[in-house]
This record gives sequence, structure tokens and C-alpha cells, in this order.
Amino acid sequence: MTAQQETPKAIEIRAPKTGHEWDAYYDLRYRVLREPLNQPKGTEKNEGDETGIHFAYFQNGTILAVARLDLQENQQAQVRFVAVESNLQGLGIGKKIMQAVEGHSTELGIRKIILHARDYAVPFYLGLNYTLIEPSYKLFDVLQHFLMEKELQLK
Repeated sequence: MTAQQETPKAIEIRAPKTGHEWDAYYDLRYRVLREPLNQPKGTEKNEGDETGIHFAYFQNGTILAVARLDLQENQQAQVRFVAVESNLQGLGIGKKIMQAVEGHSTELGIRKIILHARDYAVPFYLGLNYTLIEPSYKLFDVLQHFLMEKELQLK
């Protein structure tokens, strides 16, 4: 192989399967979503983890992004805990994991996805055609979130 050629990157989006993968999944959620807010280990998990549908973006076996889909009533679901490795944000990985979440949602007959975006993530979701509804809550009384939604086209 010459210096001009690169090894193709093996990319897959799926739920973690092994204990090691689950540890990496929750570690990424902690490091990106909780540690910067000075929250203790354990705050990256909640009771919805048992029933939620988990997505992990793997590249060559390493988790680079995560998301969770919580099914609700009336063909609606909520996306939670979306996180991309801090040094890889802005490279399209978040868009790819959200496309996987939305694709799986349409397969399940979900018509609308809602989420509560952090203030700095609102432009990202607007770029994915989510609609900004209203300010929702402040996480840990510090970080403003905004309710956003997207109508899905069923196949």
C-alpha cells in the first residue's frame, strides 16, 4: 500500500453488545454530556436505559457517537443522550447517527420525534430539519435546553 492509499474505515451503527462496548458507550455519554458540567459518574445513566433503543456509531470497533431513542405514545418518540466525541464534532458523525435513529423510527411507524437540545446544539438540529418549539428546562440549573420536533415521513 502506498502513502497515497488509505485503509477504508469500517463504520457501523448499532447497539452495544458486549460489556466492554456498553462501558465505552456510557463512558462517552459521561465524558461529553456530564463531565463538562462537573457532574458525578452515574449521572450519564437513567431508568430509561433499560427500555430505550440504543445507537452507537462504531469506527473500526471504537464508539465515536451515541444516542438513545425512547418510544412514547401516539407514534411519537424522544431522542436523548446524543453525544459525539468532542474532538470529532462537526465532521458529520452526529448527522449519521441521527439519520440512523430517524430511519429506525420510521421502520417502527414513528411519525414524530421530539428532543430537548442543549442551547449550543440547536443549530445542528435545525440543520437536520427539526423545528424549534420553545425553551424547555435548564439542566442542573446551568444549561438551557430547547424543545424541538420533527415530523417523519413513513415509508
